[in-house]
Formats: sequence, structure tokens, C-alpha cells
Amino acid sequence: MKLATYTRASVTSIGKVGSDNLTELASVLPDGVSTLLDVLRAGPELLEQLENIPAGSLPTVPLASVHLEAPVPHPSKFLAIGLNYRDHLKEVLARGGKAPESQLWFNKQVSCITGPYDPIHRPQVSDRLDYEGELGVVIGTRCRHVKPEQALKMVAGYVVMNDVTARDWQRKSPTWTLGKSFDTHGPMGPWLVTKREIADPQNLKLRVWVNGEIRQQLSTAEMIYPVAEQISYLSTVMTLEPGDLLATGTGSGAGWGLDPPRFLGAGDVVRVEIEGIGYIENRVIDEPVTG
Repeated sequence: MKLATYTRASVTSIGKVGSDNLTELASVLPDGVSTLLDVLRAGPELLEQLENIPAGSLPTVPLASVHLEAPVPHPSKFLAIGLNYRDHLKEVLARGGKAPESQLWFNKQVSCITGPYDPIHRPQVSDRLDYEGELGVVIGTRCRHVKPEQALKMVAGYVVMNDVTARDWQRKSPTWTLGKSFDTHGPMGPWLVTKREIADPQNLKLRVWVNGEIRQQLSTAEMIYPVAEQISYLSTVMTLEPGDLLATGTGSGAGWGLDPPRFLGAGDVVRVEIEGIGYIENRVIDEPVTG
């Protein structure tokens, strides 16, 4: 099942995605449940009910007639792992960097989240804007101290992510948070694909294009720490909540690693695609001047 957050006629709601249409779910949601985050917090039973709704039993609208939003726009946490692909780590080592001794996690502030087809801002204060195509994991069950063999049971589903990064600001802060958290630098979607549809999150192909030119081609099989190990590791430290987002790392081919480096400028279009999930596509624009 694919669940989308969408806006139509100035009203934002959630729907079940078909091949070219969207089934409106508002009329069958329990009282107090209006967002996808609410659905996840309500528990797996509600997800099961939505999955079993008979085709044609509810109103539908053309998918092309709605504006797709980030599936989970206001999670409690947005965490991302660095240097989690072998070829990306080789890039870093070749430039004098060091391999981390354990999983390397950082925050992306939730205010950076934006929709799957919304613009990405090129910050006024950065000229090193970069892309990182990543598999996103959405937690479905509140959990702590989860064993790796149980970890995937805590997942609600998966999304496509672009861990947009201002490299100069990333290097200003040893935690990376500032360089990873500019507004609009967390595009994701286009919808949440529930875990039933993804047989193995470690066997997905991911590709990234910039202006139609392929830049990244990788398989999630190349992760150093698989998704289950990531969830187990994080849950050792903190309680993971329904709707929490995990960005699982990227491979080689980001702009900083090219020779010469090729950063993003206004007008560039970045497309990230993961088989079995879909794609997001975002145009870079100069950050609007305010004040």
C-alpha cells in the first residue's frame, strides 16, 4: 500500500495511491485521526484496515490533480547516518578522511522537511549545495532496545529521500547538523510505501540524476550497516516513535566527490528514484530574500 499526504482545494489530507488515482481516506478515519502521523500513532491495526479497504468503495481523484506533500511532515525525529556505503567511505578515505569506528549519526532538523516535488533553496550563505540520494525508513512502532532480528517489525514503511547538504556549513560544525538542516533540505516521498510491499530493504536499486545526467547508482545491499542494525543501534540510545524518520546513507557520486566538484545552482533539477517506491524530483531555486 502507498499512503500519501496531499493537498487539494487548499485542504490537506491523506489518501491511498493507485496507478493514476488517489482514494480519499478522510471519511473512514477514526475521530482525532487526520494525518499520516496520526495513523501511525494509532497502531498497525489501523494501517491494516486501510490496506483492506475494497477498491472502488471510496471516492477517488486523479493523482495529477493533487499536490503531494511530505508523507510525514512533522515527525518527532529526523536522524541520518553518515559514511554507510562502502564506495562512499572509499571516497572519503582517498581524500584523507577517517573511517568511523561505529555508526555515525546526526540530526536533520525536522524544519528542513519538504515535499517530493517542491523546490530546494540554494542558501544565500552557501555556494556548496549538494545532493545525496537515500532510502528513508519510517518507524511504525514505539520501541527501545530492539534486537536486530526484530528491528524490521518496527518499520511502517519506506520513502525516497534526498539528504540535501550545504557542504561548507557541514564542515563548520563537527556534528554536521547545521549543514544538513537548512529549510527545504529534506525533500522526501512521494508517498509512504508500507513494508509489505518491500520484501527486502537491502535489495533496492537507487539512482540520482542532475539535469538528466546520472550521478549516483547504487544498491542498498552495499550498506555497511543494514537497516535492521541501524534501528537496533539507535534504539539502544533513545526511544523511537511512530513517524520518526531515518535516512540510511548514500553512495559515491555526490557533487563534492566529482573531479572537479560539481555543486548545485539555481535551475538545477535533482531526481532521486528507488525501485519499488517511486521518485522525487526537486528544482533548485535561490533562497528567497526576506526582511
